[in-house]
Amino acid sequence: MSLTLTTATLIPGLLLFALGTLLLIGGAAAGAYLKALPRSPVAAVVFFGGAAAWFLNNVAHISKADLIVFDSPTPLVVGFGVLAALSFKFAPDFLAVRGLAALALLGASPLLAAGFMNFEHWQIHFYKVAVYVAITLAIWLGAQPWRLRDFFNWLFARPARSSALGGALAGYGLLLVIVAFTY
Repeated sequence: MSLTLTTATLIPGLLLFALGTLLLIGGAAAGAYLKALPRSPVAAVVFFGGAAAWFLNNVAHISKADLIVFDSPTPLVVGFGVLAALSFKFAPDFLAVRGLAALALLGASPLLAAGFMNFEHWQIHFYKVAVYVAITLAIWLGAQPWRLRDFFNWLFARPARSSALGGALAGYGLLLVIVAFTY
């Protein structure tokens, strides 16, 4: 999948703006939803299932040069598919957080590929910072998913915290949306 630089900047901008707006105006309802998200079975199906489907699609389309043991990617797709399905039974805790982390890591590749070796635009760094922060958080939360629960508990302990974070995320998202149309 090949993205234009405008699209690759617009996607994180809109996501950050939406999340920031949710934190700014969502109040207690947003807090309750986000606090329930890490252990939500529905969120696990959506996020982990989506990440597994995306990953399996990537594995199904790997090149012959990447296949060392097998002649086709089918055994790998089946094996990883079974592992993903078994995760819902044997590792259901914080599966939604792991799914979000996997989606962030999978999504980072096409976003960063759009700006690879592009030295013409100085404003390209604004979206790359957002993507690299997401990668860092995804690795950290993928290894320690309970940290998201702890963060939400801290964030919503005082309304000013969620408003401040929401304002910062919405502001940066708006900056990215503006920057997306300057290339």
